[in-house]
Amino acid sequence: MKLKPPGTLPPLNRLADAMHPARQDFRKFVFLLWKHLNLPAPTDVQYDIARYLQTGPRRCVIEAFRGVGKSWLTAGFVVWLLWNDPQQKILVVSASKDRADQFSSFVKRIIAEMPLVQHLQPKRGQRDSMIAFDVGPSRADHSPSVKSVGVTGQLTGSRADVIIPDDVEVPNNSMTQTQRDQLAERVKEFDAILKPGGRVIYLGTPQCEASLYIELPERGYQVRVWPALYPTLKQIDGYKGTLAPFITRRLEKDLSLQGTTTDPKRFSDDDLMERRVSYGKAGFALQFMLDTTLADLDKHPLKLADLITMSLPPTMAPIKIAWAGASEQALAELPAVGLTGDRYNRPMWYAPELTEYAGAVMTIDNADGTHDETAFVVVKQLHGNLFLTLSDSVMGPSDASMGKIAQAAKSQGVNLIRVESNAQGNTFAELLRKALKAAGYPCTVETKRSHGQKELRIISTLEPVLGGHRLVVDARVIEQDYACTRDEPRKSLFYQLTRITRDRGSLGFDDRIDALAQAVSYWSEALSRDQEKAAEAHKDRAIHETLKDFIRNALGKGKRRGRAASAFSTNRGLSGR
Repeated sequence: MKLKPPGTLPPLNRLADAMHPARQDFRKFVFLLWKHLNLPAPTDVQYDIARYLQTGPRRCVIEAFRGVGKSWLTAGFVVWLLWNDPQQKILVVSASKDRADQFSSFVKRIIAEMPLVQHLQPKRGQRDSMIAFDVGPSRADHSPSVKSVGVTGQLTGSRADVIIPDDVEVPNNSMTQTQRDQLAERVKEFDAILKPGGRVIYLGTPQCEASLYIELPERGYQVRVWPALYPTLKQIDGYKGTLAPFITRRLEKDLSLQGTTTDPKRFSDDDLMERRVSYGKAGFALQFMLDTTLADLDKHPLKLADLITMSLPPTMAPIKIAWAGASEQALAELPAVGLTGDRYNRPMWYAPELTEYAGAVMTIDNADGTHDETAFVVVKQLHGNLFLTLSDSVMGPSDASMGKIAQAAKSQGVNLIRVESNAQGNTFAELLRKALKAAGYPCTVETKRSHGQKELRIISTLEPVLGGHRLVVDARVIEQDYACTRDEPRKSLFYQLTRITRDRGSLGFDDRIDALAQAVSYWSEALSRDQEKAAEAHKDRAIHETLKDFIRNALGKGKRRGRAASAFSTNRGLSGR
């Protein structure tokens, strides 16, 4: 259907006319709705999304940058559909029931307050709640005209002509591979709900590089993308034909638009640059550029599967551990925040003999500002393997924060604490020394300055260690990290580990992975020891001690003379007696 561009609309006294242009062209309805809501005139991007809502295919995905107003537009589209056909049944599905209810409540308010469509208000005896209501002209039916439900709620039994999944993917239900699998299965229920000839219109912004929206084209959905900035010619290929023609046509006419805002009436170039700094390169690529090409695993060299994951005793560890990557070793019970298919693995085998760690170091990536997060980790070393036993954070250099770090160092048996030597490093180190003294735990505190591009430094430090499967992670660290960063996944150590690339600014938050890299760097010399030789040396020492004990017992000597006999037998041989 070819639509004419929005133009001058008839006066309000003719709005009830059945042939009114706003009934034929949804964009003109949007113009009236925005005017009713006392909003500025719709932007070109909003008009283009409105056009696609009206004329798009039966199964489509609308991906648009945050703040463009796609939910408001689609709420208006629901009203417009019911205005044209009051017998339609529309189901709104969101990640949470509350979010879906907000959508349907907004639709109900438009109907109640906008003169053009007030005749659609429910009549006496019809359903009239905020979460399920009928429109006045609709006939009696098992299903309400509009119903809202959460994606994990009761979908079975519903029937709809139009299903609108509005932001069904959010961080809380897509952070781990298990959650993504569950969500992908859940949305398959739409096929059982949809009436013949009906439409499914997804609205969303990718929440992870392994987004549900990447899989939908394989299920017959057409994806249309409106990014916040005009992509460069190099970036266009990454969208794989999903860019809105509105965007590509403008680029064809004027290549100088590359890298500038697509919706200048709402977001200036400076505004978007500030958001890019705040979100980090990867976060901005997802939330504003709708670019999921970072799912290419080659761009992310650090993998969860290269770690060895197990429950570790507090003061001891196995003398030898063997990594395995087979599916049988996967720890499905742990929340894996890596990319598609990435997971934690238990060791294939580990020696039953335990011994105390050879040393423990705490490294601190202290914040530049008093309101930023200060991350710290504890990494221990034994026989060439490194053991991550703690990852945590505090806010600001307060007495409580210093006390928490000091107690953590004490409970972990830390021998050395290294503090990043930035603008606040020396002051932070001095405050920490006082806290350690107050805790009765004298421990060496030193500052260390890092050099070079942060991303390259972190990857070059961690990649060979993970690639050699020499970093062992306590399962409790993973569980705690996930629990305390669920509201902001980007602060998770393991999210940062799997999302970092060699590009400058690839992470919005990098404090925890930076602290880990500093600790691994400290132990880099110890890692040069061959694991096999270290284990053999430990056995040799144990045998030697056993022989000494045997000699003492065989000769029946006391403790003092036993030591002398041991020394004599070792240095001169038994024949000398």
